[in-house]
Amino acid sequence: MKRYDLRSDTITKPTDAMRKAMADAEVGDDVYREDPTTNRLEHYAAELTGKEKALFVSSGSMGNLISLYINGGRSNEVLTAANSHIIQHEIGSVAAIAGVLPIAIDAPRGVLSATDFAGKVKSGAYDMATTTLIEVENTIGGYCYPLENLEGIRDFASTHDLKVHMDGARVFNAQVATGIPVKTYAKYVDTLTFCLSKGLGAPVGSMLCGDAAFINKALTVRKMLGGGMRQTGILAAAGLYALERQVNRLSEDHEHAKAIAKTLAKTGWADVDMDGVQTNILFFTVPSLGAQEVVRQLASKGVLANTEGQNIRLVTNLDLNDEDTDAVCRILASFEPEGLA
Repeated sequence: MKRYDLRSDTITKPTDAMRKAMADAEVGDDVYREDPTTNRLEHYAAELTGKEKALFVSSGSMGNLISLYINGGRSNEVLTAANSHIIQHEIGSVAAIAGVLPIAIDAPRGVLSATDFAGKVKSGAYDMATTTLIEVENTIGGYCYPLENLEGIRDFASTHDLKVHMDGARVFNAQVATGIPVKTYAKYVDTLTFCLSKGLGAPVGSMLCGDAAFINKALTVRKMLGGGMRQTGILAAAGLYALERQVNRLSEDHEHAKAIAKTLAKTGWADVDMDGVQTNILFFTVPSLGAQEVVRQLASKGVLANTEGQNIRLVTNLDLNDEDTDAVCRILASFEPEGLA
């Protein structure tokens, strides 16, 4: 039985062409800032985001942590959505390592607006943490951040002397889905991370972007966190290949996600969040059945899924082609969950 892995877009394998680019990469010692391929990747990332500089880091979690450490600051507060990655999936490093207290805000789909921060900014009291940072995520659960929300957040932050960090792990998915360039999203935030190892299909790595002063500090914090890698050009070459050749094809993943969502909506047993299917991530529930049980049953049919709370999550990716998507749709259309009330 063939298995179709829709647990995440992190499961993709490098293409043969990407592997060749990695094998052919010119390398040097990046701790000495002498790796030419990594330097080229960082320059390109800064150009794409409109920031002064960029830094190659091992993961999006590391990139987020560096920004929290520098712009959040120990014993201070960061305002963020309750379902944000920095709270839910980064093992408490925001507090344990960066020393920043996350203030979780409930918001529809995790998309914040300036009004969500009313009365939540603290400063000046010796016995209270000071609010220094706002963190947003784009996309969040596959949902693209509305530009007007970011504009309002930027204005609010400027008024209250706060920094803004964007966890842009899948921000290129947002660019492809909305037509809004990453550079436009980036102008509303001080710092930005984006992943090379999700929809873009590189095997490892993320970029951290900001002004020159911030990136100079980030170099030190990256080293402190154990991120001073050496001949990183082998990895950076994969990132360059992904950014130069695999951004526009993200639209294929989005179409595949929509096709699967439409199939689920027709089954009668799945409750699908159709409005949330903007990019390559879709969520659904099966009334009267737990998410883990549904995932187990789907796996027995060859479809690998994941869960977020009581939601079942499917994520399309570059390893899932048109034929694979059709096969997944056929499996779902004929699937009858056991144990429905």
